[in-house]
Parts: sequence; structure tokens; C-alpha cells
Amino acid sequence: MFALVGGPLLAAMAVPLVPGDTVAVIGASGNVGKLVALRLGDKFQVHAVTRDPDRLRPYFAGKDSIRVFGAELKGERAASDLRAALDGAHAVVVCTGTTAFPTKAWSPDGKTEVTFPVLKSLIDSRLDVRAAVSALDAQGFNTPRNIDTLSNLAVLDAWREAAGKKRKRFVLMSSIGVQRRSQMPFPILNACGVLDAKAEAEAAIAADAVQGGYDACVIRPGQLFGGPYDNNYYLGTLFQLDKDADTRGVAMARGDTLLGDTLRSTLAEVIAQVVEAPRAPDDFAVINEKGEPPTVEQLQAQLASL
Repeated sequence: MFALVGGPLLAAMAVPLVPGDTVAVIGASGNVGKLVALRLGDKFQVHAVTRDPDRLRPYFAGKDSIRVFGAELKGERAASDLRAALDGAHAVVVCTGTTAFPTKAWSPDGKTEVTFPVLKSLIDSRLDVRAAVSALDAQGFNTPRNIDTLSNLAVLDAWREAAGKKRKRFVLMSSIGVQRRSQMPFPILNACGVLDAKAEAEAAIAADAVQGGYDACVIRPGQLFGGPYDNNYYLGTLFQLDKDADTRGVAMARGDTLLGDTLRSTLAEVIAQVVEAPRAPDDFAVINEKGEPPTVEQLQAQLASL
């Protein structure tokens, strides 16, 4: 049975997507995002949203159903960039997120070493980790709060303005552990606040879905593995992209209850199936286990049982 954010009233209000609808994929240059955009392009008009459109366009060459949009997710340009990318979008899929601990991904351009500014911030904060991260927030680094909370709030605001009553479904790629962040081993993962940041975004999306009358779905993968995926061709389902892996079986459960790792290709196929489904489960985890991947019919039955 599909449980929707907001209960029976929202379930009655929500409208499924139909072929030809527009779906915006935020983070379409990542290994999950580009597979989601590629897969959804078979049925929908896709807005592939990325910070670096010139790098992504060759990947989607010849895919007439996919348009690439450049957009910043934070800073002065974010609101206008996102409104243009989300104009008329019936659904939004968010495939962005930063790392749990400081890496190059935290740098403003996502490419620069951050060791020195992180150490300086730690020293200035007298080794108070949360205070140090908060200082990096203020400096515009791609911290958990700036990416996993504030950028998602910016997407929500822009989508509301750009699509209005056309909004049907919002799918957020989140993480296992968000609802268990006080239980080991998740406090370690949450040392810099990444699970707190995701939790804040999840709550905001749930509230906005109730107000806006659209479906909202939080998908919780484990640690991601597999890829990179440089070929824009696949046969059947995205499960086939990791055909050499011996853990292609798929386990799903409602809420934040599973523990394990997730193939990026599996996650992308599951996200696409959620977008296509008549109803979206509101919150579930997905991991891989030993075995062969499910058929499309088996996967759809798994989703329908959540």
C-alpha cells in the first residue's frame, strides 16, 4: 500500500505523471543523476540541471527529449537559474548531496583542496567541529547545510514559482541513517551535520508537499558504489550497467530500517520507477544484496508493497 506524505487527503489530490510531462533532474552530471535523466528521457521531457552544462551536453547528444540547463544551487544566481530550469516541470528529482566529511566537494567550485581552510576554521573555533563547519557555511563552502538543506529549500521555492499548480511529484535522494542518527554507527557519519542537514530538508519537503498537493518521496540508499557510467546506451533497465557485480539483488523497506550498500545503477532505476509509478511511496530505503536483479515487474511489485 502506498503511503503518501499528508495521508488520504493528499493521496486523493496527487496526480500521476503521464508520458510527455516534464521532469527536472537536479544534479544531472553526477553518476546517479545522469543515469536518472537518461532513463527518464525514454518517456518524459527532461531538464537535466547541472553547474557545468558544457561538460554534460555531450553525454546527452542525440537525446532530443533531454535539455541541459546550467544552474547554481546557492548564491545570488541560484533563484533565477533554478526558476528557468524548473519552468513548467511536473516533477523534480534531486540527486545532489555533499560528502559527510570535508573533501574537495566542499570547496565552492567542487574541485579545490580544502585542507587549509578547514584546519584554519577548526583552530579559530578551538576545535569545536560544529562551530568550524558553521563558519565554513558562512563562507559559502559546499557544506551539508548549504547543499543538503539550503539548496533543497531553494529548489522548492523555485519550483513553486516556476511550476505552480503543475507540480505532481518531488523525489529526494537522501540517505539511510537520517532517522537513526543517534544510533551507532550514524553519529560518526553525522559528525559534521550531514544527516541533520538532510533531515531538515526532508521535513521541509514533506510540509511543502502537503501545502502544494503533490507527491513527495524520500529514497534512502546506503553507501553508493559502482560506475562511473560514461556510456549513454543501455538495454532494458539500468540494472544491466553493472552486470559483472554479484550483488544486484534489490532489497527495499519502508522508512529508515536497512543497512548496506547500493549500486548507483540500481538507485537510478528505482528512482525512475518511482517517477513513473501511479503513486509514490513516501519514504523507503534501498540496498543491494547478493543475487540477480529483479525484473521490471518484480521491482514494480516491490515498490507497490511499500
